[in-house]
Amino acid sequence: MLITNATLVNWTPRQILPDHALLIRDGHIAEIGTTAELTARHPEQAQRDVRGKLVLPANICAHTHFYGAFARGLAIPNDAPRNFPEILKKLWWNLDRALTLDDVRLSALVSLVDAIKHGTTLLIDHHASPNAIDGSLSAIAQAVEQAGVRAVLCYEVSDRNGQAQAQAGIAENVRFLKEIGEHPRIRGAFGLHASMTLSDETLAACVRAIESFDTGFHIHVAEHEADEEDSLKRSGVRTVRRLKRAGILGKRTIAAHAVHIDAWEMELLRQSETWVAHQPRSNMNNGVGAMRFDDMLRGGVKVCLGNDGMGNAMFDEWRAAYLLHKVVNRDPRAADGDSVVQVAVDHNAALAEIFFPDETFGTLTVGAVADLIVLDYHPFTPLTEANLPWHAIFGFESSAITATIAAGEILMWDRQLLTLDEAAIAAEARAKVPAVWERFRALATL
Repeated sequence: MLITNATLVNWTPRQILPDHALLIRDGHIAEIGTTAELTARHPEQAQRDVRGKLVLPANICAHTHFYGAFARGLAIPNDAPRNFPEILKKLWWNLDRALTLDDVRLSALVSLVDAIKHGTTLLIDHHASPNAIDGSLSAIAQAVEQAGVRAVLCYEVSDRNGQAQAQAGIAENVRFLKEIGEHPRIRGAFGLHASMTLSDETLAACVRAIESFDTGFHIHVAEHEADEEDSLKRSGVRTVRRLKRAGILGKRTIAAHAVHIDAWEMELLRQSETWVAHQPRSNMNNGVGAMRFDDMLRGGVKVCLGNDGMGNAMFDEWRAAYLLHKVVNRDPRAADGDSVVQVAVDHNAALAEIFFPDETFGTLTVGAVADLIVLDYHPFTPLTEANLPWHAIFGFESSAITATIAAGEILMWDRQLLTLDEAAIAAEARAKVPAVWERFRALATL
């Protein structure tokens, strides 16, 4: 199809091209030119006229949790958690145990409705459902297929529920990696919860299990000081060094958060080419602090941007990253707009290409994937290549996204979802969530 009468907004290279068109063929951008040029060259092609709206590369999320969708509005019994370890014990480790296999599927669908509406077409998920492990990644993959987006899926292995569930988590990662292979839109990683819930023996078993697969690990790292304290107690070294010794780090591994690492750990992440996923809204919500954003970028650490399940409006995550580090450092120069774009667009695209090595993401260039959003944005000040990051941070609202396209397939047009029935999914969720919350309350009061 031809997308016509568009203002193309490209991040890399930085371009704003009014009255342009895109030819999409076989899920990729086949041609770019003026609307007059492409409509004359391809008069037989079906056209989608966007009437001057902005067309941009779709957003990518480097770390999320579909399974957390049913936490919205959930009340935690008794006293509120005082710190992050209590949040884990009182909220997440009871919610994930309350999920059935069907809840896992429905949580994913709820999250994917949100992703499509907010223009996020590739999501790297980190899943947990200790009482519904076997087949859980396939249930999520089914939802991803239905939605039409791209995803990288894994199950978070943990010793917190005993050896049997740790082994089941390993088996689910291995089973899914074999099943999914090189699916055109879905890939697998190998999930680990965090150093503080993994023994040396379980880490070694995971390293053995991943050997025959061309993928990496996805693990929470030093989200709170407790992860560092536990590692020092277990092994005499800090978290990143323990994971390095275990063989977890590497150019296909994602370390989520890395809030409380020191300079030496930062250097280990840089040397190993491990990806660090930053989730500013979640870090603020959990009160865990802020990672050393500018130091990591300056030192060559590959920082990317996720949302930790806080919702798939990734422009909100851009804005949070831009603001958080200014507050923490008391310096308005921290996390400048160009750095936010580098992380959210360029680094996220490069991470996506680790899992989809034959594809090009994050750019409007010939041959790149046709993962696109249409944005109804009417600035009252000039929009230029130089000030584009600040328009995105202060002006782009997810509610202005009118269309979402993934792999050349229209998932939403004129704000109407085409692959998912939002009303039916919402109705099913509202019917099933009370039972999930009841199981949660029962677990929370044990």
